[in-house]
Amino acid sequence: GPLGKKKAKEMLFWTKEEYLRFADAMMDKPRSFYAFELLYWCGMREGELLALTPADFDLEKGTVTISKSYQRMHGEDIITSPKTEKSNRTITMPDFLTEEINEYLHSLGHIHPNARIFPFTKDYLHHEMNRGAKQAGVKRIRIHDLRHSAISLLIDMGFSAVAIANRVGH
Repeated sequence: GPLGKKKAKEMLFWTKEEYLRFADAMMDKPRSFYAFELLYWCGMREGELLALTPADFDLEKGTVTISKSYQRMHGEDIITSPKTEKSNRTITMPDFLTEEINEYLHSLGHIHPNARIFPFTKDYLHHEMNRGAKQAGVKRIRIHDLRHSAISLLIDMGFSAVAIANRVGH
């Protein structure tokens, strides 16, 4: 019989050009822009992004370490372990993204190394996705579909299936 859900949602993704149009529309809100940059270029999950702290970045090496996930349950912020054991990983960021994150972290001032750098909820991200897609004139995709977009980009760039799986925590 079939695996998984009986009726899976259609998998959508953006091309690099569509993402760049969206990103351009997001530049008016830096914290949204930087959040979507990490989601797209690193292929991370929403909860992984929202759990990030300054301590998770090694800007000298250009890496971000995924070791936790954020959830909001019953009105409380909860930090949990990632979805699977393979989800614990270190992702190498493109040089331009390392520079962007360095700028963003400096803009936050003296933030505690273990404080969340994106102190908002998944609802905020969904609102910003709607706003940016409309403003950029690109189709609305789910936030999770940014992972599919990142994977599609890596395939186009010639990365192996194993390298892609390791990068996105599969």
